[in-house]
Amino acid sequence: MQKVLCIHPDDDMLVALSDLVAGEVVQWEEESILVSSPVKTKHKLARRAFAAGEILRLYGVPVGKATVQIRRGEAVTTENLQHYAADVELAAQAAYSWTPPDVTRLNGATFPGVVRADGRVGTANYWLIFPLVFCENRNVEHLRNALEAPLGYTRNDLASFTLSLLGEDMEAPKPVVRPFPNLDGVRIITHNGGCGGTRADARSLCKILSAYADHPNVAGITVFSLGCQNAQIAMFQEALAKQNPHFDKPCLIYEQQKWDSEEAMMKAVLTDTLVQLKEANKVQRKPVPLSHLKIGVKCGGSDGFSGISANPAMGLVSDMVVAVGGSSILAEFPELCGVEANLIERCENDDDKRRFLGLMRDFEARAEAVGTHFADNPSPGNIRDGLITDAMKSAGAAKKGGTSPIVSVLDYGEQSARPGLSLLCTPGGDVESVTGIVASGANVVLFSTGLGTPTGNPIVPVLKISSNTRVAKKLSDLIDYDCGPVIEGAPLQEVASGLFDMVVATAGGQYQAKADRLQQYDFIFWKRDISL
Repeated sequence: MQKVLCIHPDDDMLVALSDLVAGEVVQWEEESILVSSPVKTKHKLARRAFAAGEILRLYGVPVGKATVQIRRGEAVTTENLQHYAADVELAAQAAYSWTPPDVTRLNGATFPGVVRADGRVGTANYWLIFPLVFCENRNVEHLRNALEAPLGYTRNDLASFTLSLLGEDMEAPKPVVRPFPNLDGVRIITHNGGCGGTRADARSLCKILSAYADHPNVAGITVFSLGCQNAQIAMFQEALAKQNPHFDKPCLIYEQQKWDSEEAMMKAVLTDTLVQLKEANKVQRKPVPLSHLKIGVKCGGSDGFSGISANPAMGLVSDMVVAVGGSSILAEFPELCGVEANLIERCENDDDKRRFLGLMRDFEARAEAVGTHFADNPSPGNIRDGLITDAMKSAGAAKKGGTSPIVSVLDYGEQSARPGLSLLCTPGGDVESVTGIVASGANVVLFSTGLGTPTGNPIVPVLKISSNTRVAKKLSDLIDYDCGPVIEGAPLQEVASGLFDMVVATAGGQYQAKADRLQQYDFIFWKRDISL
């Protein structure tokens, strides 16, 4: 078995594919290296000696600066390497050239999509319930509880287990025949915003909620307001009109302070919502071209294999989606630090080049203003599993975006009218980022992980893609697709093709994401606090 891997010919480090002990000799092609200190799986060892201050490269780009002398064959760790990313400036460049992947096998392919009145296509048909302020979270949850079980959308195995622990001998509940078979579920959003913060935060929340309401995966909405909060009904309606001037979905809004009792309001809400669910059930899936795929690519709980297996596989899927006329969204700006030059080169127009660099610099400046830096982005789990600098993490994370040209650069919650690859400014945090990716129009999210994460979304399926087979087996209830075979030598294109097929099956409702099976519906909007 191969013990080390060189990702790029210009790299100064090799990746350990298994634990290495001091004194053994490892081989990469014609190169033999004596291991001079123990190196853990997924971590890196130096291909040559480095003096303090020298720059080390991985994925062909600078990812760190030596803080002390590093011997050839020595483990590269946080003790001898610190974050480093080269400065980037705009300069005249030749037009970017891209060779799309061969998608001949996909000619004429379709998936069963949910087609809305305006022609946009969703991958699911949900009724969405949310509050304009955190004070109404309880009412949102009450309405969900009043609808989900009676309509056959949920079960509570833990409640049955509790009864068994108490010695109760109860028959298993009979399955409910769903009265609305074309409605995929009733989904809710709860949050901690809408009041107590700045008006800017309230407007940001309304912007994201309006994007969710307008998303083609949503048939209609039930909205709760208290009445006195910052995020007023008028503010939300203004955001909704800006999001889509032709918005025509059912929009039920209830302001609690105008009612004499909560019970009366909740009964009216339930009655009105059930009427609209009957209408939402009339929508049926229809075959649509693959050009209606709009994927988002995200990573979380990453490890030293993420940039070698899962992320490049997702990048190939991104390129395939673009090649068939669809769209892809690459987010997490703190995790693009160090690869800006390549991304700028791929931008089709100069305005996007300037906007990308401006958003990156503004984000980093606001981080530094409160005493932090992009260098603080890698989590303890990332570092333990081989991602020891932000630039190193970023170089692997950027692989999720494939190689296609960049057609637009978006700020949080913005949408692109053009098919192709977009860059979206979000934090690296899992839920804040996925929340923004969905608000920007993704109808399937691909989420790579090396350590495992349950993250999901209320209205869009989130497929969890493992970088290694160990975590895929250990956390099989969370992981949808295993890219671990790439580490063992399986062809990347073959693994990516299998992943693309899962994306299509998910978009067509023929595969249910593990996060949805676990009812993992996460939502955190970015308040523009510094959240790396």
